[in-house]
Amino acid sequence: MLACALSIIGIVVLILWVLISNSRLSLHAFGLKFFTHTGWDPVSNDFGALPFIYGTIMTSILALCIAVPLALCVAIFIMEICPKPLRAPVAFVTELLAAIPSVVYGLWAIFVLVPIVRDDLGPFLAKTLGWTGFFTGSNFGEGILTGSIILSIMILPVISSITREVMAAVPVSQKEAVLALGATRWEMVRIAVLRNARIGIVGGIILGLGRALGETMAVTMVIGNNPQIVKSLFAPGYTLASVIANEFTEATGDLYLSSLIEIGLVLFVVTIIVNTIARLLVWAVTRGNSAKAH
Repeated sequence: MLACALSIIGIVVLILWVLISNSRLSLHAFGLKFFTHTGWDPVSNDFGALPFIYGTIMTSILALCIAVPLALCVAIFIMEICPKPLRAPVAFVTELLAAIPSVVYGLWAIFVLVPIVRDDLGPFLAKTLGWTGFFTGSNFGEGILTGSIILSIMILPVISSITREVMAAVPVSQKEAVLALGATRWEMVRIAVLRNARIGIVGGIILGLGRALGETMAVTMVIGNNPQIVKSLFAPGYTLASVIANEFTEATGDLYLSSLIEIGLVLFVVTIIVNTIARLLVWAVTRGNSAKAH
């Protein structure tokens, strides 16, 4: 049993070692400049990861802005408002979103979401929020905004599930005490539940961020795959995971391949750090509530 447990750690260490050893050529050639350079030209062996870092950060943050309010509302409804006979079916349907393959999300986005963003949502945002500079320029339906929307749908069940678990860990005595003081049902949710579960909810959000950072196929199919840094969300972009998926089989030169592997190393390290922080936050809130119960 100990050997099985240690094998998981060994696999992670082995992956990290393979990524570092195979990206040494790129690390030696570009150094820290690799993370600040905007060029990506395989013909002249000029590589920089900044456009992909920008695309990954933009899509992930925008996806969180869309998914977090929805996930919190879904979790609050299931745990505190939904009639008991409907709680299990609603929770099952919500978690079912996490079981849908990424490529299916991508196909749905191409045939449904892209036309909506191009014909309906895009013109509305350009008319109402065009002054911000985030919704200007040509809108062909594929871009950072579309990738962020499909990404928000994919991380919603993750955040909602973690939030429900943390809310369930809030002691019943806390809820009863707030209600006994004359609070309404919503005031009880806001004061007793959300306030006590806030650290765990933040952990769930960070865990969703970790999922968003590493998502590949669905985002690749609708983001446009163009390594550029543009303020407009209608413009096509590129993410760290997408460039690996699209160009790894085409990498002929050693430096080209090494640069792609270094991008994978960056993505791997960031994802591990984000997931570790999320798990620590969730563990802190659940452990604290367990200690109070005893």
